[in-house]
Amino acid sequence: MAKTSRYRCSLLSLLFVEMASAAEMPLNMTQGVTDISQRVYDLHMTIFYICCAIGLVVFGAMFWAILHHRKAKGVQPAQFHESTRVEILWTAIPVFILIIMAIPATKTLIAMEDTTDAEVTVLVTGSQWKWHYKYLDYPVEFYSLLATPQKQISNKIAKGENYLLEVDRPLVIPTGKKVRFLTTSDDVIHSWWVPAFAVKKDANPGFINESWAKVNEPGIYRGQCAELCGKDHGFMPVVVVAKEPAEFDAWIKEQADIQAKAKAAEQELLAMNMSMDEAMALGEKTYLGYCAACHQAGGGGLPGAFPALKGSKMATTAEGKAAHIDIVLNGKAGTAMQAFGKQLTLQEIAAVITYERNAWDNNTGDLIQAAEIHAAKTGKKE
Repeated sequence: MAKTSRYRCSLLSLLFVEMASAAEMPLNMTQGVTDISQRVYDLHMTIFYICCAIGLVVFGAMFWAILHHRKAKGVQPAQFHESTRVEILWTAIPVFILIIMAIPATKTLIAMEDTTDAEVTVLVTGSQWKWHYKYLDYPVEFYSLLATPQKQISNKIAKGENYLLEVDRPLVIPTGKKVRFLTTSDDVIHSWWVPAFAVKKDANPGFINESWAKVNEPGIYRGQCAELCGKDHGFMPVVVVAKEPAEFDAWIKEQADIQAKAKAAEQELLAMNMSMDEAMALGEKTYLGYCAACHQAGGGGLPGAFPALKGSKMATTAEGKAAHIDIVLNGKAGTAMQAFGKQLTLQEIAAVITYERNAWDNNTGDLIQAAEIHAAKTGKKE
């Protein structure tokens, strides 16, 4: 009996916890931070109120008829068949209601698709499982990856406030300016979704879809991939930082200078050699950011889906080294293995291959340098 009571108390406690959690969740769609998102919200509420009015009329008439024409009152059912007047009414009234609903809906949809007069254009490219942003008006582009620590994902430490909704490099846009997003994909279908902007656009391989936003207030706005794009679909967040135009211009200039210096420095790196400790440290960081999602942090892979690197022939033998470099640089057609030649620097590629060939007891002793990657890369182009 006492055991049953404890069981009931546990169920009640769980119920109260669930109710408390549900109380924190919004019951309605968010209004967003852009003019177009407010229009979408207003349209949603307009349609909602129309539906409520229809429901009130229909169910009110139905319940009134049930109450006042019940058998207990001795009411005899009417005997009638077709009524042209009724049929015209129940056709014309819904058509009229649909027209009333269609007018604001059409205006809002046209406004959502109007990307003309954009002041900033960003090419958004989805990849398993990251986003690439390229500013078409400025010499700035970068990849944006999940920044949630692996220890949180594996439940070794407590979850953070923005668990699975934080990235290493957010997209930065200016406030008060119309920003056009060109959305596409490198591999499978993704969907770039930021609820606060009322923007949810599919990223299809070989196609470019357009959307836009004009953010009025500075802030950090979060979203995620809204398409089931693979096993790590939930690890593909979107973070957008809206800055005042002056701050945005300063950020763009800083990023352009950094990327220009990085390209110049890459040539210098060809003549430089990393130590094993430096390569392993950089390689581990790069591996966890770009490779661990598929091949796992311990290099064990996922049987039947992603091959293990730990103990593999490619990562542990001298004859496999060339193939190892080639697959990291150029990927493998027909699989989820992407080409990282454009995503990573020569030094990062050299470091991550070094790490994969020496971590998890692979211990080949191979130390790959940027010059070797550069040679493989230029040789492939020729």
